[in-house]
Amino acid sequence: MAYNLITVLGPTACGKTRLAAALADYYEGEIISADSRQVYKRMNIGTGKDLQEFLVNGREVPYHLIDVVEPDEEFNLYLFKEHFSKAFRSIIAKQKTPFLTGGTGLYLSAVLQKYHLAKTDFNSTRRDELENFSDEKLLGLLRFLNPNPHNTTDILNKERLIKAILVAEAYPAEEEDKSVPVSSFTIGIQPERKIVKERISERLKLRLQNGMIEEVEQLVAEGITFEKLNFFGLEYRYIGLYLQKELTYNDMFQKLRSAIHQFAKRQMTWFRKMEREGVIINWLPEADFEGAKKLIESKCPLFR
Repeated sequence: MAYNLITVLGPTACGKTRLAAALADYYEGEIISADSRQVYKRMNIGTGKDLQEFLVNGREVPYHLIDVVEPDEEFNLYLFKEHFSKAFRSIIAKQKTPFLTGGTGLYLSAVLQKYHLAKTDFNSTRRDELENFSDEKLLGLLRFLNPNPHNTTDILNKERLIKAILVAEAYPAEEEDKSVPVSSFTIGIQPERKIVKERISERLKLRLQNGMIEEVEQLVAEGITFEKLNFFGLEYRYIGLYLQKELTYNDMFQKLRSAIHQFAKRQMTWFRKMEREGVIINWLPEADFEGAKKLIESKCPLFR
């Protein structure tokens, strides 16, 4: 099978970014990040950008979808797909290989499971028109627009039918064919859970020592609200509570560490769900360059 994308995924603190960068350097590729928070500028320590990991053998591996929007700007799945498609086409046009890496399950699924997304106005006058249609007429319209819907629950009630029709009308099928089809060879990193927990704890201590609290203080000084920090989650949420004196330093550390452990567990749950839905993930117990290289060259003819 011909692949045009290599994906390296895994839970937080498994070493996937470093491995993806090493592979991209070796195969003269470029990185596309699938991290929902690393898109924000000046949010470096808390999001774990670790940009030094893109320096391999004295060379900087080109990367995309990092530092693309301001912290007070909106970024969502639709925008991720737009940015991903642009970066993917650009890398392919240079006859290089894109390497997708990150731990945001929804973003990875959008690429690997080929989500088709539309910028849809759910409060349009068209919605008001559809409200006057019978369920039978709505169902007939949806089947005309999308004969093979991925989500069969869209036909269960009128609200979902209307939303499905608005999406289908906003994103005609012929537009989907304009993008370069993505075919990914996917590698997953899954160290033992005990090892991941130890790495999370050590990494958290280092980040706190290296200015993570000061980074959040600077964001607040720039006008980022504590409500927005809560939206960013994990490090930003708990450090925000600490800065508001709602948590002591020790409580902040303990609660944050526990929350990151739970996050890593949820990531693995998501990846297993992807597998059940047909995504083939080739698992390695560690972010091992030689092991990953062997997998790629044994299953991807273009890399032999």
